Amino acid sequence: MSTATVLYDTDTDDLTLDTVAQAVADIAAGRPIVVVDDENRENEGDLVVAAEKITPEIVAFMMSECRGLICAPMEGPDLDRLKLPQMVEDNTEQMKTAFTVSVDASAAHGVTTGISASDRATTLRLLAQGTGDSQESGAVQADDFVRPGHVFPLRARPGGVLVRNGHTEAAVDLARLAGLRPAGAIVEIAGEDGRMLRLPELIPFARKHGLTIISIEDLVEYRRARELAETTGLTSVGFSELSTLTPAPEKTPLVHREAETPLPTPHGTFTAYGYRAADGIEHIALVHGEIGDGRDVLVRLHSECLTGDVFGSRRCDCGPQLDASLKRVQEEGRGVVVYLRGHEGRGIGLLPKLRAYELQEQGHDTLDANLELGLPADARDYGAGARILTDLGVRTVRLMTNNPEKTAALARYGLTVSGREPAPVQAGEHNIRYLRAKRDRMGHDLPWLEAAGGDQKATGGEK
Repeated sequence: MSTATVLYDTDTDDLTLDTVAQAVADIAAGRPIVVVDDENRENEGDLVVAAEKITPEIVAFMMSECRGLICAPMEGPDLDRLKLPQMVEDNTEQMKTAFTVSVDASAAHGVTTGISASDRATTLRLLAQGTGDSQESGAVQADDFVRPGHVFPLRARPGGVLVRNGHTEAAVDLARLAGLRPAGAIVEIAGEDGRMLRLPELIPFARKHGLTIISIEDLVEYRRARELAETTGLTSVGFSELSTLTPAPEKTPLVHREAETPLPTPHGTFTAYGYRAADGIEHIALVHGEIGDGRDVLVRLHSECLTGDVFGSRRCDCGPQLDASLKRVQEEGRGVVVYLRGHEGRGIGLLPKLRAYELQEQGHDTLDANLELGLPADARDYGAGARILTDLGVRTVRLMTNNPEKTAALARYGLTVSGREPAPVQAGEHNIRYLRAKRDRMGHDLPWLEAAGGDQKATGGEK
């Protein structure tokens, strides 16, 4: 790993990334790698290394060449045992990065001021040693650290990148995939002028220093493929290298079934299955009829919408689609409606959605309103829905949706979409602009919208 001055040659068309398998091998060997996130998220790169493999030389490289804040992603139970609470109760940071109080290793471990590369390497290694069974002989305890300090632990979400596609979760996932303790050391990569480096600059940076570079998106796909291979014995195309990696990481179930009860509705009696996801969000699946062999099951993945589903808001098509889906499943005699909570406002939350409405009243469409607030146009993830369907025994689906992304999402999680049924909903005065934006800017399949007056002048728009 070179420490020479970096001159970034961005005049290249080669934006090829390395394989996740190579990244895992590097992590296992104690070599740092570069991990980039989505261009619609932070669009940044972090240097990532396993915390137990950190050295003063790597920390010095982080300080001199990466220039960001050195953090230590870890899992919640380990942070709780080390008595490292969240830095703030109300996290208003855009990406909800879960900082705990900062720490240094105590003087008993040879640390002085805590700021030097050697001191921070000691702290990071000690944090890694603090993972696992607290009853182990000589286990690291809370009083092995002083607070505040110069290393910033981060709480990774259970389920890793399959639940939150952040660098925090990526670091922990990579350590686990490498067979190491679930703790990492990460730092943002900035240029000599202080700007955050983007992908066209991160690739030359990685090549300059002989570092493997991967994307979180590829890590997500890798984990999905690995879990699919472990579950079905099938390996997805493009991930044949899965078989070369041992040991497998400890698995955190993405969803856990906690309740089952009959639920009478205006459209007949369904069986309601209650699930809790790894991130704590509760979901419900309404099943009518027998799943049987799980093939060609009529399915609706419905995103939570309080304003539409409960209050009957006419800004959107959510309430009518939910009602029509339940009716259609009942008529079919066999099917599933999965109600995904945590999807309010396409994943941005209820209050941000209401703030987006304010902007829509000023003329923004449903996408631009989100972007104006600094929020993604669509932050939903359908992993929990796919896992719920798998748990129910569904193997192939006829999906009720106008959104092609839902079809692609289920395929990424190993479910085959054998057919897609449109979900026509009546356009009205208050939802025309919303529906038109979904058709024109989000790729939703709404061929009936023209006949319904989809290009007439209207105001408002829903999330």
